[in-house]
Amino acid sequence: MTSRLFSRVNAAFERHLPEQRLFLKSEEGTRFIRLRPITQASIILGSAVMVGWTVIVTSFFLIDTISAGNARELAEREQAMYQERLNALALERDARAADASAAQDRFALAMDQVSAMQTQLLDGEQRSRELEIAVDVIQATLRRAIDERDEARLAQAALQSELQADTGTQLTAAEREQELEQTLAFLNQALELTAVERDTGYTMVAQAEEEINRLNFQAALTDERSSRVFRQLEEAVAVSMEPLDEMFRAAGMNTEDLIDAVRRGYSGQGGPLTPILSTSGEPADGLSMRANEVLESLDRINMYRIAAERLPLAMPVNGTFRNTSGFGPRGDPFNGSRRMHNGIDFAGARGTQIVAGGEGTVTRAGRMSGYGNIVEITHANGFMTRYAHLSRIRVSEGERVSRGELIGDMGCTGRCTGTHLHYEVHRNGTPVNPMTFIRAGRNVF
Repeated sequence: MTSRLFSRVNAAFERHLPEQRLFLKSEEGTRFIRLRPITQASIILGSAVMVGWTVIVTSFFLIDTISAGNARELAEREQAMYQERLNALALERDARAADASAAQDRFALAMDQVSAMQTQLLDGEQRSRELEIAVDVIQATLRRAIDERDEARLAQAALQSELQADTGTQLTAAEREQELEQTLAFLNQALELTAVERDTGYTMVAQAEEEINRLNFQAALTDERSSRVFRQLEEAVAVSMEPLDEMFRAAGMNTEDLIDAVRRGYSGQGGPLTPILSTSGEPADGLSMRANEVLESLDRINMYRIAAERLPLAMPVNGTFRNTSGFGPRGDPFNGSRRMHNGIDFAGARGTQIVAGGEGTVTRAGRMSGYGNIVEITHANGFMTRYAHLSRIRVSEGERVSRGELIGDMGCTGRCTGTHLHYEVHRNGTPVNPMTFIRAGRNVF
């Protein structure tokens, strides 16, 4: 049965693939091999299968190569966009720093203007008091001159009455009349001098009133300029404080607690705020109150700055990088199981500079299981940052570091699949998302 089927198949293929013979010649003789139609068909079918498989594998390889090229181009575009974003953030940071510097310059200029206005006001008050004293003296002199004039008139009337009633000799009457005339002449001269002094006093009073009006007008202008200067200062302080408030709110932190902590830590450099204008024990006026409010706002901004320097708000990688893993549950890169990732991963070139995210003290610098070479920095207000998988550690335990100071190089030590930085932020011993603080810090740094 099988031989008949085989013969039928050979007969069917023989019309298209006639039997072929291959002659093999050697030293021993010549032999031949018969290639039946079914054998030729099998060889052709096997060759076709091999060619088809080669074409399919080549197609898949080309598709993978093209896809990989597109992925690289996409990664390069994302890297370029991220670099542009970093440049834009750097420009924005520089602009904010320039605004803060300009606000400080405006504040210094305003303080100079306030000091000049204070001097002018004090001089005006002194001159006003002197003029008031001069007016009081002139009025007292006028009143005394008027009293003396009235007494002289009464004496003159008494002497005239005495002359009319005199019964003595002619010589005695003449002598008394001469004496009376001398007395009247002296009194008239005194009255004339008194009148001149009175007129001079009236002139000085008028001049004093004009000077007082001028000083009052100048004081009003000074108050207006002071109000305008303080209004500009208040606006500049509000503009400078707004991004700081937004930064701390974005980080989920209580600003009053931060300020209290800074005030306790820097109490030795503080002191009571005194008014710009002396009140001599009297209640502070509006200008002094506004000046004290501006000084308090500036002191608050300074404490914000100190708190920002001490918190981990800066980017820990100083160079080009890519964010390869975020905070939260993820698939383990080694076994694929679901695990909690207590930090974020920044992949970059080996040796990329790793810097401190904020001011603090190095409490650990060495190796740690799973983390490789690590650096741990303790910051204020219960914060701690961890920098893992470093290729080189550049600080030692107990060392004090500032924000942005170099602490190590990026590497691949410990449990890792490639060169990257594993960055963690702990608050009171609990891991928190580091990107919350990095995004908040971008508004200021």
